[in-house]
Amino acid sequence: MNTQSKVLKWSLIVGIVIVINLFFNYTLSLVYKNPTFEAFCPNTSQIVKIIDNQESCVTAGGQWNSGVYNQYLKETNQPTAPQGYCDQQFTCRNDYDAAQKMYDRNVFITLVILGAFCVAIGNFLMGNMLISIALSLAGVLSFIVASMRYWSSADDLIKVIILAIALGILVWVAIKKFKNNIE
Repeated sequence: MNTQSKVLKWSLIVGIVIVINLFFNYTLSLVYKNPTFEAFCPNTSQIVKIIDNQESCVTAGGQWNSGVYNQYLKETNQPTAPQGYCDQQFTCRNDYDAAQKMYDRNVFITLVILGAFCVAIGNFLMGNMLISIALSLAGVLSFIVASMRYWSSADDLIKVIILAIALGILVWVAIKKFKNNIE
């Protein structure tokens, strides 16, 4: 096989791999919307009321943090220094974080299923080796993208499981596709 056809072959494979994964991710973003912070913590007013006591803070859905709000006021012995501060977005931010974690998990599962589908079809399509390799590699890239998107939300045990499955799939694809000859 001459160099020009090898370059064309691998260019097509790389192009198919990239476009399939762009298609998966863009379609997923259209079908399943990412939660937005503003939906959970709307900023409805231009005036932010400063809450300077624990009871009002908790009533407003915030979290009271003990300690001196402003070290400068304490150091200058001014009696108006509050003895803590209110994190007014505590509750809504926790709700947003939980929704984002669920979204990341669902996107991960969807991309892994789509990747597995590509790998399976790639291994059963023996009539066209170029398409077979491209689909298998697209599936592997989908696993990688899914893992990278979910990595920050995953627990440590889930990370180990993701890595073990990814390694197993990569070794399996390498054995299945390339046997002992690499072109």
